Amino acid sequence: MAAAPPPVGGTPGFSGLPVVPNQNNAYLAAAVWEWQDEHGKWRPYSSTVSNYIEQCMASYPQQKGSRVFGNTNSISLGQVDPKLSPYIIDILTLTQFRQDTGTMRFVRKSLYPSDSAPAKGISWEWLSDEGYWTSYEMPVAIFLEETFCKQSPVADLGAFGLHYKVDLSSNIQTNKQTGFRRQIQRRNDIPYPLTSKMGPVHKSAACPCHQCLANSAAGPISGRYRHSMINLPTSSNNQLSSRTFMSANNFGYLPYQKPSMISARSTPKLNSTWLNSPPHLQSPGPSSNGTSVPSVPLNIQKQSSAIQALAGTIAESEQVIKKYLEKVEKPTEEACIICMETLNVASGYADAAESKHMKPTAVGKLTKCGHTFHQLCMLAMYNNGNKDGSLQCPSCKTIYGEKTGTQPKGNMEIFLIPQSLPGHQDCGIIHIVYTIHPGTQGPEHPNPGKPYSARGFPRHCYLPNNERGKLVLELLKLAWARRLIFTIGISSTTGESDTVVWNEIHHKTEMSSNMSGHGYPDPNYLDNVIAELAAQGVTEDCLNM
Repeated sequence: MAAAPPPVGGTPGFSGLPVVPNQNNAYLAAAVWEWQDEHGKWRPYSSTVSNYIEQCMASYPQQKGSRVFGNTNSISLGQVDPKLSPYIIDILTLTQFRQDTGTMRFVRKSLYPSDSAPAKGISWEWLSDEGYWTSYEMPVAIFLEETFCKQSPVADLGAFGLHYKVDLSSNIQTNKQTGFRRQIQRRNDIPYPLTSKMGPVHKSAACPCHQCLANSAAGPISGRYRHSMINLPTSSNNQLSSRTFMSANNFGYLPYQKPSMISARSTPKLNSTWLNSPPHLQSPGPSSNGTSVPSVPLNIQKQSSAIQALAGTIAESEQVIKKYLEKVEKPTEEACIICMETLNVASGYADAAESKHMKPTAVGKLTKCGHTFHQLCMLAMYNNGNKDGSLQCPSCKTIYGEKTGTQPKGNMEIFLIPQSLPGHQDCGIIHIVYTIHPGTQGPEHPNPGKPYSARGFPRHCYLPNNERGKLVLELLKLAWARRLIFTIGISSTTGESDTVVWNEIHHKTEMSSNMSGHGYPDPNYLDNVIAELAAQGVTEDCLNM
């Protein structure tokens, strides 16, 4: 796979071939780079991407003395895979950072024997409901390959906490509880890179080390990485007898008419994506209090005059920045986390942010949280976003003003079901149906003028019809009105770009079980989703405004 040239001053050239140190294989192991998803599962990067990361890591000690655009501490994954263009890895904290949403994920390197499946470039994949091939977690893939090499006809994944058996002769996986069948495949790719053995090498699927035992559940649980779709006909008589409209009006999308630059009353409770990791698993990355920020520059592009004209004038953008920033007269040598230059020198985005009144050396402090940045860096970040009169601190995610999103047009429908959810037997069910159709991206989207897809709609979600569930419903209605429930981006499940994806507000899409993590019972869900909504600036205080 040909890769684009690496960014200046940082990553080495990438040949697309695996890294092979000049050592005896007895002293080598296959290096698999992985990222942790929202369920705490470690998902492998492809062998091509892992080779690229390994080459960048190998060259990092020689690059540390060179500060060209402040980019030597980060790896741009878009250089090797265009589908991963929003993602960069901060080398110092081993954190993956998504530039368009601010989402952070831990990354790690796992080592496997030099004769294992990843060392041979063999991967095992399952076919998702959307028709895309998705890699199994690496311990499962190795187990499948070992079973395949032994010419055993069936592989039982029960050792991984999965209710699946795989027929290796027909390449069919069957859910032992539901009987649901899906296709799998064995695929050859370039080998994962070989590296010197450091730390535990995972010898087999039954490896007892904490890294293999923790989060061992893996693979294609229906709905694990997607949100389920249930076909309920909208005009069915049975439908009317089993569920009731909560309101005669659907909550269709309308451009949200918001007061300009009104300060939010409350600050968010979260500053990163909710991760449900086991407490004993110590992952590399930000500190446990969740306040660390990757030391990587944001990939801010200079806005075209057409987009600026649609979003407002330069003067209006400057007004937003000045509204929430206090000028700092004597900046320190602390690094600005947006451009990674120190605050006592000019902004690294002086050439990307047009300003009539802000000097390249001007520094400001956010009024509520107190974090400090170059004023031009904040202006560039604002112009690269939704330009809705609000700011969000890139360090702690505190919101200034009223945040709105880029959710496409669609409908939000609400029904009542006279049944109960597991764990909430004392009340009925609130049934939310989101519908979004494919369309053309607007000026606020990643690729204006290009089409976007909308997979898996309508999406059906469920809340308990109790006091807490009704509060969440009201917050979700407000989040929908502010265009915050969905966005257009890259699917974490399939890698498809320019598609409608969830926007860091988790929904329960299973009504009768919680096998996939997207259902009930889940005693912490309502508190978690309220915190996630608060991170988007949607709080109970907003309902009283």
